[in-house]
Amino acid sequence: MTWWPVDGAELVALQERLAVEADAARRDRPFELPDRPLLGGCFVAYARGEAGPGHPGDRAWAAVVTWRPVDGPRDEGAALRGVSHEHGPRVARDTHEQVLVAGTVPASYEAGLLAMREGALLEQAARRLRTPPDVLLVDATGLDHPRRAGLAVHLGRVLDVPTVGVTHRPLHADDGPSPPGADRGSSSPVVVDGEVVAHWVVTRTGARPVVAHAGWRTTPEQALAVVLRASTPSARTPVPLGEARRVAREARAIAAGEWPR
Repeated sequence: MTWWPVDGAELVALQERLAVEADAARRDRPFELPDRPLLGGCFVAYARGEAGPGHPGDRAWAAVVTWRPVDGPRDEGAALRGVSHEHGPRVARDTHEQVLVAGTVPASYEAGLLAMREGALLEQAARRLRTPPDVLLVDATGLDHPRRAGLAVHLGRVLDVPTVGVTHRPLHADDGPSPPGADRGSSSPVVVDGEVVAHWVVTRTGARPVVAHAGWRTTPEQALAVVLRASTPSARTPVPLGEARRVAREARAIAAGEWPR
């Protein structure tokens, strides 16, 4: 069995099995967030002009970054100050580890089937970490999925690492209400068929909320706690996910001859 089929029907069947395994894992091996966790984030950037659904063979850069939370606001400027990017993307001073993998993706994007496009490349990058994170944030959904097995669940199962999804909007659920108020920490549930599968959460006061998705071995309540723990009051995107996005995009720019300027 391949973990990353490129046939839609095969992936749907696999997702149905993953949903059952994920329910059992949350019950039998519940995740507990450590006091000072090592938090990971992963992101895929595509070559310019290959946005949207894309095509098989699109060029892509997958980055994984790990980071430990800090007390108080993070100094984003100081984090990158003085770090060379001569041979690749910059490395923030306050991150623990950074991995980048360049390659191509085997499929275009289809709603609910993101694993066909990004899963294999993300797994390759994550497996190059010397120290696995306590929990990995994924730019994808988890239980908010037609088969309750979005890429956050799928990748966590393959890596055997707890995961949380982070997106800008729900996938399968109705948008529903935004969090009450605009203060950091404000939240409200995302519901599918009467079941809470995720939470809207404000990570920075005054900013638009993100959706924190239950993934592999995590509940919606734990996803909410992880996203807040991974965020600082000065940025909307959780730090390790934001750093992974920056690294992947800088690698894309370097490959195109656009960086450094």
